[in-house]
Amino acid sequence: MYALPRRDFLASSLTGSLLAVAAFARAAEEAAAEPIIDIHQHTNYRARTSAELIAHQKAMGVTQTILLPAGSPVSRASTAEGKHNGLGGVGAGGNETALTMARQYPKEFYFGANEVTDLPEARVEIARYLELGAIIIGEQKFGVECDSAESQILYALAAEYGVPILMHFQYKTYNMGFERLHTMLAKYPKTIFIGHAQTWWANIDRNHADQKVLYPTGKVTAGGLTDKYLADYPNMFADMSAGSGLNALTRDEDHTRGFLDRHQAKILYGSDCDDHVGSGAACSGSQTIAAIRKLAPNKAAERKILFENAKSVFMGRL
Repeated sequence: MYALPRRDFLASSLTGSLLAVAAFARAAEEAAAEPIIDIHQHTNYRARTSAELIAHQKAMGVTQTILLPAGSPVSRASTAEGKHNGLGGVGAGGNETALTMARQYPKEFYFGANEVTDLPEARVEIARYLELGAIIIGEQKFGVECDSAESQILYALAAEYGVPILMHFQYKTYNMGFERLHTMLAKYPKTIFIGHAQTWWANIDRNHADQKVLYPTGKVTAGGLTDKYLADYPNMFADMSAGSGLNALTRDEDHTRGFLDRHQAKILYGSDCDDHVGSGAACSGSQTIAAIRKLAPNKAAERKILFENAKSVFMGRL
């Protein structure tokens, strides 16, 4: 058996190390050249630590993340049975945890402000964190009508501070009355609304008749309520996050290509995934990135969805 001389072995090892360093540098350059903004993540999500969240976001290739806090842990009708803080009892952190992490990592993380919609102190609590630098209201995920008087207070507050409000639409559970949302879009034209979750994404399909079906499958006929809201109202945007967003992307790829094309300036990337790895089948966020890259009509549209639209919507705050 031939033994490689020591000098040649060392040279070969050094070359291998240099190649590995160069490959790492190239990967870093590519990430810097193609940054990703994630507009929808949570602190303490299912007991995920801050260190695990940081690693998760890096694994996905995300360069900037917006942390959406839960509301106060109260028990009242608006929070739905067993869902006392607006995040389904998964233990996501509140305003202070989002603020703290954003202060610790100011280049990578930003924070939102939130409170249970119909708490009397909701406006004051949210305004307090907006004054501290919160860049979004949400995630609003509470059992109120989307056109309730309490909701409208927050829509007006969003316009006052020039920040978006992100809403979780789920039939007969959260922000109900999706079919009436257009009245709010018209009444508050200076408020930027970002739609998210099951009912929002199910209604890309004009033939989605059974609203109880939250994760529909099969072919999509363009022209559903969601499609119309995005097309007809300049202040309506979409959050591509969670299993509902991924389902909308993958259920009918032919429809998705057209949807991403015509709404390429209105769609924002969000992950809203609670795994600890940031890749593979366990991570809906990384799968969503892959689907957008696969189905976007061109590179320019991909970059809008993964980065540029968020920069625009958040008006220089990112």
